[in-house]
Amino acid sequence: MTGTPYLTLPEIETLAVAAHAGRTDKAGRPYAEHLRAVAEGVRARGGDERQIAAAWLHDAVEDAALSAEWLAGAALPQEVKDMVLALTRRPGEEPESYTGRILAAPGALLVKEADLAHNADPDRLAVLDPATRDRLTAKYARVRALLGLT
Repeated sequence: MTGTPYLTLPEIETLAVAAHAGRTDKAGRPYAEHLRAVAEGVRARGGDERQIAAAWLHDAVEDAALSAEWLAGAALPQEVKDMVLALTRRPGEEPESYTGRILAAPGALLVKEADLAHNADPDRLAVLDPATRDRLTAKYARVRALLGLT
């Protein structure tokens, strides 16, 4: 994402961390740790700067940390915006619709793969109660299958 018109990766990271300030994940950890892990997972999987930017922002609209209107006007490449919107689960949305949108958006699958890898990390799941752990494990496995990830 070189060039002056777009936010830089450090600016996007700062913005995403600030947008999720005070939030925690299901294990009670600061939510920024999840965003950082997904961004690093994308980087480790060979993702480009646009995918890393989308990783930082992947939950922002879904969690109402940032609005869809903010995203539409943000100084980001359209491809980043498209990935973020593809990764934004809608209320009541069926998994098939959600995963179909991810598969249709160039670059989004790699971000979702990194997201699922962190969400399903055994160390993260181990601190959850058994019912929540089992529910989430099944949910993540179903999404992985629908996305063709093994």
